[in-house]
Amino acid sequence: MKRLRRSAEVPDHFLIMAGQELHTVDCGDILIYGADHTFPRGTSLAEVRYESPEAALVWAHPYRGSSDPAQRDLLNPVLDAIEIFNSNHTTRGNIRALQDWHRYRFTALGGTDTHSGSYAGIYPTIFDHPLCDVLDLAAEIRAGRCRPFLKEIPRSGANSHVIEVAIGAKGSDEVRERIIIRSMDSKTRWRSADRAFAIVREIAAHGFDGGMFRVPRPIDEDPDTMTLIEQGLRGKSLYDRLLTASDDDAQTLLQLSARWLARLHECRLRVTPPEEFLPREEQRLDRYVERFAAIDHKHTLKARAIRDAVHAEEERIVAGWPELLVQGHGDYHLKNIIIGQDVNDRRDTLYAAAIDFESSYCLPRAFDVGCFLAQLRNQLFRHPELLDRLKDGLFLQAYLGASTGLPQDFLRQVELFRARTNLSIAAYLVKVGLGDSDDLWRVLVEADRALCEAQTV
Repeated sequence: MKRLRRSAEVPDHFLIMAGQELHTVDCGDILIYGADHTFPRGTSLAEVRYESPEAALVWAHPYRGSSDPAQRDLLNPVLDAIEIFNSNHTTRGNIRALQDWHRYRFTALGGTDTHSGSYAGIYPTIFDHPLCDVLDLAAEIRAGRCRPFLKEIPRSGANSHVIEVAIGAKGSDEVRERIIIRSMDSKTRWRSADRAFAIVREIAAHGFDGGMFRVPRPIDEDPDTMTLIEQGLRGKSLYDRLLTASDDDAQTLLQLSARWLARLHECRLRVTPPEEFLPREEQRLDRYVERFAAIDHKHTLKARAIRDAVHAEEERIVAGWPELLVQGHGDYHLKNIIIGQDVNDRRDTLYAAAIDFESSYCLPRAFDVGCFLAQLRNQLFRHPELLDRLKDGLFLQAYLGASTGLPQDFLRQVELFRARTNLSIAAYLVKVGLGDSDDLWRVLVEADRALCEAQTV
């Protein structure tokens, strides 16, 4: 230890402690802190405890590979703690360990395996009190006065329990692991979420798992517990970013979002059956009108007229160009787009990512474009100065510049789907009790205007 301190050139107050990793015959690898001698390989766990009653014994990386330790092993009274995070665990293993820790409430530590400087300190352990030597370390572990360093944040979710987990310390390059855990509360909700999970997995496999254009990388799913695990994304929604961005940055982010959408459409994926679009779309449009009719709203006839015009055009488009249907997002708007940056001081690490694919179908490419433009105006309507800087043409030009093989009447279709999105916004306002608001009338008027534009483009 003295030689190590001298060679490392660290001051005397820098704490260095010795421990042992031992492969036992009955528990696999364990970590020993506070023993007064080294144990030979193959010593049993009970023998280690008998010879070193004051030492702390920690089960090392029990979730490595496909291991799934049983409750009785995790609660073995001979063990003082369980290492739940480790660089030798998969992300799935780390999350399963986290869930078991919450379920069984044993003492847990972060990870210790560090075989290179690149992942040193990724999974720290935080102690409640200062440590002066290895005996302090052993005593605190045995008393359970420690825990892995992580952050768990509940998120809102429709019919689901959503937790964002950030594991480890925040470094200058923000390398800590971010995970989203979503648990569904019904079979219906599970089927919808699992379908979206499969779509995102396919999109990620086509170049959206890193770089400038991304989706949250799917990690694991458990049908038995109706739980999905996906990569958490560091960043803010496009909506939040636009509210504080400079003029140049706001335009850059809008163009980046347009290119993300074009990139998805250019993949020409068909993950879901193309024939699903029209029947599902008819159901959604009918539901929008039903919300008006259910309260005998004075604008029910107008909503129905918009619905009929939109659906008739959708049938014409799908019948005329069925080969042009591609896997789209289905609900592409400012709050479903995450803008992030991998390294704070490197602009070249900026990226855009889309979330929430539960409305994804094979659909006309103009659907997503019209949806975005309608939502851009609706979500930023209270910020007219920002809307003035972010004209529709900016998004459209960026999208068109990154797209090929568009139909000749593409801009006409964009206006059609802008009207369709305005109808969905109006129906939402009715749903949340804002059926008499000025916003609802404005949105319906804009839907009418978009339909007129569709006839003249």
